Parts: sequence; structure tokens; C-alpha cells
Amino acid sequence: METALLITIAIIGFAVIFDFINGFHDAANIVATMISSRSISPEAAIIIASVCELIGPFVLGTAVAKTIGTGIVSPGAITNSVIFAGLFGAITWNIVTWRLGMPSSSSHALIGGLAGAVIISSGFGKLNVDGFLMIILVLITSPLIGMLAGNIIFRIVKFLTRNATPVVNGYFKRLQIFSAIGLALAHGGNDAQKTMGIITMTLVSYNHFKGTEIPFVVPVWVIIVCALAISMGTAFGGWKIIKTVGGKIYKLRPVHAFVSQASSAGVIFTAAVLGGPVSTTHVVSSSIMGVGAAERIKAVKWQTAKNIVATWFITIPASALVSFVVYGIIIGLKKVF
Repeated sequence: METALLITIAIIGFAVIFDFINGFHDAANIVATMISSRSISPEAAIIIASVCELIGPFVLGTAVAKTIGTGIVSPGAITNSVIFAGLFGAITWNIVTWRLGMPSSSSHALIGGLAGAVIISSGFGKLNVDGFLMIILVLITSPLIGMLAGNIIFRIVKFLTRNATPVVNGYFKRLQIFSAIGLALAHGGNDAQKTMGIITMTLVSYNHFKGTEIPFVVPVWVIIVCALAISMGTAFGGWKIIKTVGGKIYKLRPVHAFVSQASSAGVIFTAAVLGGPVSTTHVVSSSIMGVGAAERIKAVKWQTAKNIVATWFITIPASALVSFVVYGIIIGLKKVF
């Protein structure tokens, strides 16, 4: 088998590993609120999330994959070394934040890793500035929208149930099954597409190397593989992050959990349909902050919130720095061998 094909297969395998870690890392965002509010057992929550993560990529299309595959860098700058270094930067940052139990964005990590690898390999000129800035704008504004949506929807729900007895908590516990399904479908549909974009980018690069040009169309087998990988990752779950999202931002009751899930699902669904690669981590965390602030602003653990926000801002440069180093090592090894 030719070397270029072997390298392409290896990079696709590495992308699938990233997809698995994405599901593992982001599982907390799907299940943390309903586990923390004691609405459903951890085992049942993980099963619901995993099944819906598997279905999500087949429901929401491939608009986000096209954004990732064509909107960040110039096609001429895409090489196997760039893709590998970008993935390595993203995976490294995900593992570091998982070990620290901090909710960090796999989307930010991937975009930062790719941007860093392209800049060191070809310079800023090969970065699609308009597309890159658009993606950054979406990633920045979506948490603000999530916080606002959580705040407003909770105020509406609180008004509508102002005379309700404690029995209403039972209804919100059951409603969380549906809001969790919506959130898991949205996450699977949005986040798996990012890996679809990377794999399709790799296939386009391989065909370009072979002297043939193919359009950027995500193959069905890529959708299936990415759906399976993110679903399996979710099944294992990131329990350290679940504790942070579920209890260290705000003490959640069933109504808070339901509203944060529903508002997050709405934001992520909309972004996926429009092709915006939003961060589920950011949207869910910010919606919890919005819900908590609507209930009692002083009850929100703002120091934890500040730490999470700081991680958001660090992610892109940190993953870019790792990809810088990895790309340099790859080039050095090529010169030696």
C-alpha cells in the first residue's frame, strides 16, 4: 500500500479518536444537569445521551462540516502534517482540561489547533480570515445567547408556575427526558460534524495529492463512523466534568435543569442548521449561569464561572501552541528521515 494512502488512513483514525474524546469530554454537558437534579439515574442518562448522539448526525445534515472543512483555511494549505498537528493540539487540550475537570470547548480546541498548524506551515496568508473570524464570532456570541435564553425562559416558567405546589417538580423531572433527548441530538448533530469536516478535508487533500480534484461532500460512511465514535465516547462519560457542570456553577433543581437543557438545545439546533460550529460546553454552562442568575444572582458560584470563562479564552491559543510544536517536530523528523 502506498505511503500517502497509509498516512491518510492514519490521520482519519486519529480524527475518529478526536471524535470519541469529544463525546467523552462533552458527555457532561448532556447529562450533568439531570443527574445533579436527581431527575434520572446516571446510567439511564448516559444511555439516553449515547443513543441520541448516534442519531443526531443523521438528522441535522452536514452544514457545520462544510464550515469546518472549507471556512478556516485555504485549501492549498491543507496537508497531512497540518491536519495531524491540528488534531494533536485539540486532543491534547481536551485531555488536559478533562484531567482538571474543567468544561472546555472541543470546538475551540479543534479550530485553534488547525489555525496554529496552518500559520506555522504557510503563514497567516493561508488562513481564511473572514471564515475564521465568522466562526470565532459564532463561538463567542452563542454562550451569550445561551445565557440570555436560559434567563428569559426560566423567568417565564417561574411566572407560569408561581402558584404551583411542589408536585410540579415531578413534571419537570419527566420533562427533562425530552429536553435531554433534544440536547443530545443537537450535540451529536453539531459536534460530530466537526470531525466529518476534518475527515472530508483529509480525503480532498489526498485526492489533490494524487492529481484529482473532488468536491467537498461528506461521504455517508464518514457520517456513520463519526456518529458511532461520538456516541461511544458519550457512553463512557467524563465524570469529573459532570461534577463541575452539574453542581459547581449553581445548585440545580429539576426546573433549572429542564430550562437549561431546553434553552441550550434550541441554540445548538439553530446553529447546526445554519452551519455554525458552536460549543455545546459553552452554551450549556452559560445557560446554567443565566438560569441561576434569574433565580438568585448571588447563588451562582461566580468564581467557578470565572474559571470556566477563563478556560474558554485560553483554549484556542493553547491548542494552537501545541499544534505549533507538533508541526515543528513533524518537519524536523521529515528532514532527519
